[in-house]
Amino acid sequence: MTIGNHVRQPAPDLIAAALLHDVPDFVSEIPDIYQVLAAEYGPEVPRIIAALQAEHRALDTPDPPICVDDLPVLLASTADKIVALGSLLRRARASHDVPGFFARRPALRALLPHFRAYQHAAGHRVPAGMSARLDVTLTLLEQAIATIPTASRS
Repeated sequence: MTIGNHVRQPAPDLIAAALLHDVPDFVSEIPDIYQVLAAEYGPEVPRIIAALQAEHRALDTPDPPICVDDLPVLLASTADKIVALGSLLRRARASHDVPGFFARRPALRALLPHFRAYQHAAGHRVPAGMSARLDVTLTLLEQAIATIPTASRS
């Protein structure tokens, strides 16, 4: 839905990849899930999914790269960030302890500068409304994290 809200007539491959991008995380018993995906959806869907998976793995490394040269991957990645970070904000509010929720997630807090740098780098490549939505989501996340007492941030 996020892609559809911002991209006029998105390619079916892009939508399929966005919907299926977490499949490799949940089907480790299938030796080559990418071959299965290619057989079912064609080569573009697993290509986008593999790029998103590589991006997710890179988040566990120092200074993850920001790649903005592949528009389908960029659109799916931006939508993924909007949805995932928005979900975290909703879960934090539902916990009734927003500072505590984010205090328990130092890895997420450490990634905020990366997500902000991503938003700036991608901003001129994705539709303006999509970039603005990610900007708002990141701003809300930064504001929520700012409520954490200083002693709880380490």
